[in-house]
Amino acid sequence: MRLLRPISILAASLMLASGALAQMSLTPPAAESKPAAKKEAPKENLKESAKENAKEKAKPPVAAKKPAAPPTPKPEATPAPSATTIPAPPPDDPNVDLVYGAYQRGHYKTAFDLAIARAQTNGDPKAMTMLGELYANAMGVKRDYAKAAEWYKRAADGGDREAMFALAMMRLAGRGGAVNREEAVKLLASSAKLGNPKAAYNLALLYLDGQTLPQDVRRSAELLRVAADAGNPEAQYALATFYKEGTGVPKDIDKAVRLLQAASLAGNVDAEVEYAIALFNGSGTPQNQPAAVALLRKAAKQNSPIAQNRLARVLASGQGAPIDKVEALKWHSIAKTAGKGDPELDDILADIKPEDRAKAEEEARKWLGVK
Repeated sequence: MRLLRPISILAASLMLASGALAQMSLTPPAAESKPAAKKEAPKENLKESAKENAKEKAKPPVAAKKPAAPPTPKPEATPAPSATTIPAPPPDDPNVDLVYGAYQRGHYKTAFDLAIARAQTNGDPKAMTMLGELYANAMGVKRDYAKAAEWYKRAADGGDREAMFALAMMRLAGRGGAVNREEAVKLLASSAKLGNPKAAYNLALLYLDGQTLPQDVRRSAELLRVAADAGNPEAQYALATFYKEGTGVPKDIDKAVRLLQAASLAGNVDAEVEYAIALFNGSGTPQNQPAAVALLRKAAKQNSPIAQNRLARVLASGQGAPIDKVEALKWHSIAKTAGKGDPELDDILADIKPEDRAKAEEEARKWLGVK
C-alpha cells in the first residue's frame, strides 16, 4: 500500500488572528480535493482530500475616538499618546521586561498600568504595542479596536515591527477603521524588512492570492523562504508545497521533505500528515513506516481528517502497524463525520465482527462526544 499526498493549490484564503503578540497568520495553501481512481485491490487506493481553514468572522469596526488626557489617568480611559515617539528600545530593556513579564503571567491590568506610564512618559513604542494588544484582545480593559489601532499606529510610527504587523492585519480586516489594503501591504512590507517572519509569510500569501497584489509566485516563494528560514512553521509548510510542485522555485522533493520535517517538528499538523506520508512511502527521505504511523496517529488525535483516514488505512491493511480493525473502524468513522468518507474502507471493514463493530462505534462516539 502506498499512501498518497494531498496536492496543494496556489490560491490562499485570508484568515485574521487577533493580537500583536499572538501568532497571526493567513491560511497556508490548502490541499485540493481530488477523486481517486478505482483499483482492483481496494486497500492500495487512497482517495485524496484536504481540509480548508475557515475564515474568522471579522467584527464590525468601532468608530475611532480621539483619546483625552485626564489629569489622573485611569486604566479604563485612554490617556492621550505622547505627541512624539522615541525609537524602539532594545529587547533587553529591563523596563520593557516588566511590562511583558506582567503580560506573560496574565497580570493584564498591571501590564496596562506599566505600559500606559511608559507610553506617556517616554513615548515607548513597545509599551504602545502592548496597549494595542490589550485593547484588541480585551485583556485588563474593555475591547476597543479603535483604541487598539491608535496605539498600534503610534508604535508603528516609532518603528516597532510587531505593531506594524498587528495594524496591517487590522487594516485588512477593517477593525478599528475602514479596510485599507494598500496601507496593510506597506505595513507588512516594512515589518518584514525589519525581520518579522509573520509579516513576510502574510505578504507572501498576498502575492500568491493575486487579489490585493498582482500574483507573483516567485516573489511569494522568496518571502516564504525568508519566513521559513526564521523558523515560521506555516511558511515552512507552504514553501514545502512550492518545492514539491515546482511553484515559483525549481521542483525539489528533497527540499520539500526537509521543510515538511521542520514544520512537523514545530507542530504544524498539515506538515505532520505530509511528512508522515513521505516517511511511509520513502519519498525524499529513507522509508520509516513505524515513524510514519506514529506521526499519523499524532495528527489524527489533533483532528486531521486526512490523518484519520490514512491511519485507518494502515491499521486495516497491517502495513506499518499490526492489523487492528476495531481502531481502523473507529478512525474511519471519525474521519467520515468530517467529510472524509472512503467507500473502499467501507468494503475493507465490512466483514468486521458485530461485537467489534459495536466497540469501534462506541469509541468513535466517545471521541466525538456523542452519546
